[in-house]
Amino acid sequence: MKRRVVVTGMGIWSCLGSSLDAVCDSLRAGRSGIGIDPDRTAYGYHSPLTGIVEKPQLKGLLDRKLRMYLAEEGEYAYMSTHEALRQAGIDEQYLAENEVGVLFGNDSSAKAVIESHEVAVEKHDTTMMGSAAIFQSMNSTVTMNLSTIFRLKGINLTVSAACASGSHAIGLGAMLIRNGLQDVVICGGAQETNYLSMGSFDGINAFSLRTDEPAKASRPFDKNRDGLVPSGGAATLVLEDYGHAVARGAHIFAEIAGYGFSSNGEPHISQPSEEGCMRAMQRAMDDAGVKAEAIDYVNAHATSTPQGDMFEAMALSRLFAALRTPISSTKSMTGHECWMAGASEAVYCILMMKNGFIAPNINFEEGDEYSAKLNIVPETVEKELNVVLSNSFGFGGTNSALVIKKTV
Repeated sequence: MKRRVVVTGMGIWSCLGSSLDAVCDSLRAGRSGIGIDPDRTAYGYHSPLTGIVEKPQLKGLLDRKLRMYLAEEGEYAYMSTHEALRQAGIDEQYLAENEVGVLFGNDSSAKAVIESHEVAVEKHDTTMMGSAAIFQSMNSTVTMNLSTIFRLKGINLTVSAACASGSHAIGLGAMLIRNGLQDVVICGGAQETNYLSMGSFDGINAFSLRTDEPAKASRPFDKNRDGLVPSGGAATLVLEDYGHAVARGAHIFAEIAGYGFSSNGEPHISQPSEEGCMRAMQRAMDDAGVKAEAIDYVNAHATSTPQGDMFEAMALSRLFAALRTPISSTKSMTGHECWMAGASEAVYCILMMKNGFIAPNINFEEGDEYSAKLNIVPETVEKELNVVLSNSFGFGGTNSALVIKKTV
């Protein structure tokens, strides 16, 4: 019989706040974390909109030799993981005496790569890049640093799956625990927010141009959406075998009950798919042993792009339109947190579940022909949530869905 997987610790560092309480308050209030980045304007972006994420102050928290290898997203991940472990009651002694793994979603480290290149061009000497450059520039920078800082002894792996990376990390961590290969896995996602990280997205006109009203720029499912808003930070969940958590007296936030995945099988690398979305959601519900009727709320992937929201709305309609299941996209407040999004949205869902509310899909004023069929929640709803579904989809046709249950 497969083991149950529960969440015993959470931490987050996002444009909605740098603590769970602050983030929960922002979610309930429908408060946007989006603003204007002047560095993007100077660099040549068409859209300088972004999630405004506080820079962590690591001096005094972390030794300089450990700090120097952290890329920006690694700094965010350290802060969220430090808090998640604290909440889980996992200290240095526990980590030294037990096998704890780490799985994090991360699909780029642009700033470190570009800055190293600029040094070499200027100095014509690769030794001037510095010893930290390689460890900051690799996609696995987050997991290699967290594993070193916390001296972890279990699975040590980066999940690189576009905007589904953080969700896949949680799903794969849950699979390892279910099958008895690990008792505890630190899972999450991280995304850098500097201006160097998203220029290529801006170059293909993926971003909203609603620069006169930053808080209204991200409009998932709205008929007048004109593109996504990039964002980032980091989110961490400590996943644990239920029996193991109970035995050590850990507080349990929620249960990761189901994980579903699929690939679209489409010929175009950025083409969304109704069928791909459907397969991931259905597989997650099958894995959790629940029907669509049991889902109290869906946290949609919807990023505020014309095509992506359309195809997801088509898939959601097939499962939930007739049931009038409440649906919202927290990206309306955060923007698209990219590699982090699947993990942060799992945290957002658990916060809603614990506090009995559904965060609003702000800026939803008029549905299009697809989203008008859905029960999109434009304002905060007070509601008990027992089972929620959280979607994450990415370029290349990678799809992930999680079913999260309240524990009693």
